[in-house]
Amino acid sequence: MAQTILSITQLNEYIRGKMDADPRLTQVAVRGEISNYKLYPSGHHYFTLKDEASALRCVMFKGNAMRLRFRPENGMKVIAVGKVSVFPRDGAYQLYCSAMTTDGVGDLYAAFEQLKKKLSAQGLFDPAHKKPLPRYPGTIGIITSSAGAAVHDMLRILRKRYPLSNVRLLPVRVQGAEAPGEIAAAIAYANHYRLADLLIVGRGGGSMEDLWAFNDERVAYAIYQSQIPVISAVGHEPDVTISDYVADLRAATPSNAAELAVPDQDALRQSLDSMSTAMAVALNRQLKAARQHLNVLSQSPALRGPTAYIEQREKGLELLKSRLAAAQNQQLTRKNQRYIAAVSKLDAMSPLKVLSRGYAMAQTQEGTVIRSVRQVEPGQRIRISLTDGKLSATVTEKKEDAV
Repeated sequence: MAQTILSITQLNEYIRGKMDADPRLTQVAVRGEISNYKLYPSGHHYFTLKDEASALRCVMFKGNAMRLRFRPENGMKVIAVGKVSVFPRDGAYQLYCSAMTTDGVGDLYAAFEQLKKKLSAQGLFDPAHKKPLPRYPGTIGIITSSAGAAVHDMLRILRKRYPLSNVRLLPVRVQGAEAPGEIAAAIAYANHYRLADLLIVGRGGGSMEDLWAFNDERVAYAIYQSQIPVISAVGHEPDVTISDYVADLRAATPSNAAELAVPDQDALRQSLDSMSTAMAVALNRQLKAARQHLNVLSQSPALRGPTAYIEQREKGLELLKSRLAAAQNQQLTRKNQRYIAAVSKLDAMSPLKVLSRGYAMAQTQEGTVIRSVRQVEPGQRIRISLTDGKLSATVTEKKEDAV
């Protein structure tokens, strides 16, 4: 009997047909650790699942990958579901994944932790970015479902606590695939038209799946980019969402958000009454001090008898005039004494005094005092000052004394 010779393609196709016909391989669940994970631009995921002894090549096409709630990563332990078949071109069998879940923790929890880590690294949770809430908001915007009980609780509390605030409801879906887009769009809309001084974003309680819209990346970025302060009010107190981390303030429940958003009018009235009392006490104290000051002024001589006050001031003025005149006379006396002493000193030092004792003073025609015979020559005209006049003379001879 002649042996049948097959091409490589025929053999691979034959093996693939055998594997595709095996019911155990058409729907198999495999537990393993992800390695060599790659996400291609086409949207297809390629990776390897391995355990302690073996490895299995896997692929998840874009259509199935879009249903994943988490992003696969190297080292993550997962349970992959799909069919095992041969890829004829390579002649290697692989797992064609149709679904995948994390092993040990739920998909949603894994997705939550991944997004939390990513946004934290980008600074969306940074306390420095948190905006202070307005103390007395004029308008409050509520972004939630108009059909839920949460919105009615918030409206009731806001009306009771601070009826001065206006409330604008921006109804959105808070559950389902369309919810994240609607919530993010409502936040952007409120900011664009500056519809409120404060936003409350949230919904009532539910399962993690029910609250998942508030763990969406789009909602997180919308809250982070909001110029209007945002209070996140999602679920019950134990429930924590990504929105809670990004928002400027987290409320335990929607009702708690309403309480945090506005002051209590009863507390405000008590505070105003206290301030009014304090102002009245301060005003009475000032009035009492003013009355006492007025009584002191009313007892002053100027107010009791203006004429006597003027006379008293006139006497004071006369006294000042007398003191001023006495001081002036004393000053003139001192100045006169100093003048006489100065004149005496000048008179004693005057060359005229010397002339009165029989001396004379010789000067050149230019007025220079002649102190030496070297200053003149025979024939030079000179002037001689005496005590009672002056003489003009001509030098006929000069003779120097021997030293």
